[in-house]
Amino acid sequence: MAELKPLKSGYYIWTYLPSQPAAAIFAILFIVSSLAHIWFLVQRRTWFCIVLTIGCIMEALGFAIRIQAHDNTDKLMPYIIQNLFILLAPIFFAATIYMTLSRVIRSVPHGASCSMITPQKLTRVFVTGDILSLVIQGNSTPLTIIANGKYAKYSNYVVMLGLLLQLVMFAVFGITAMVFHKRYSRRSSLAGNDLWRKQIHMLYVVSVLIMVRSIYRMIEYATGTTGYLMTHEWALYLFDATLMWIATVVFLIYYPSQLAAKMADPDDSQYISLYPRKP
Repeated sequence: MAELKPLKSGYYIWTYLPSQPAAAIFAILFIVSSLAHIWFLVQRRTWFCIVLTIGCIMEALGFAIRIQAHDNTDKLMPYIIQNLFILLAPIFFAATIYMTLSRVIRSVPHGASCSMITPQKLTRVFVTGDILSLVIQGNSTPLTIIANGKYAKYSNYVVMLGLLLQLVMFAVFGITAMVFHKRYSRRSSLAGNDLWRKQIHMLYVVSVLIMVRSIYRMIEYATGTTGYLMTHEWALYLFDATLMWIATVVFLIYYPSQLAAKMADPDDSQYISLYPRKP
């Protein structure tokens, strides 16, 4: 029977015995999401969505490794790998959200004139911030595990900085999306079709889910390894795993290819296609 064990040094990296059933359920859920996104990606040729698909695969791998970690709480690598994959996967979701808004703006007539940031700059600015957040969190997370004393505390602060950057980028992104939404809605002659609105609403929902998850993670790291959130596994599944899986499902239901298929004239050079037609 599995039991909570320390490393050879006597240090406990796990504060609880990870649940195999819970990890298995979410590994399966994210595997299903990954396969669905791969199918949509190939069938509809929305290649920019490969980033979100990578995030789904990372989530699936992260929870699959947690299954193994149940019987290996005295091993360092399973803990580090599952923690990295689950912590960093939403950054890939966020990058896809940013690219989707850019494509929504460019897929409607005169959309660029209603955006506070040009579609080309929008992708560059937000994805650059996303990459920076990825680098900060990716390099700091292992240190929070292997470092001791004040160094572990400083590593937690650096991870929190990466999460804060992600929240700030999302706040600016939300303002950008709302400004475009409001301005384009005023142009009644252009905004008659509701499909672009559905895409914007999808972006709102997924953004809120990722923001709530990031706030949870910030509080988790702020309270430290002895805090309530790090010592109770249910919080991870409620405020991270569940929210991120819902985000992948919402994105599938309102997949961005739907917009271009209805609104963009493929022969009009001012539009782009969210899903290129097969020759």
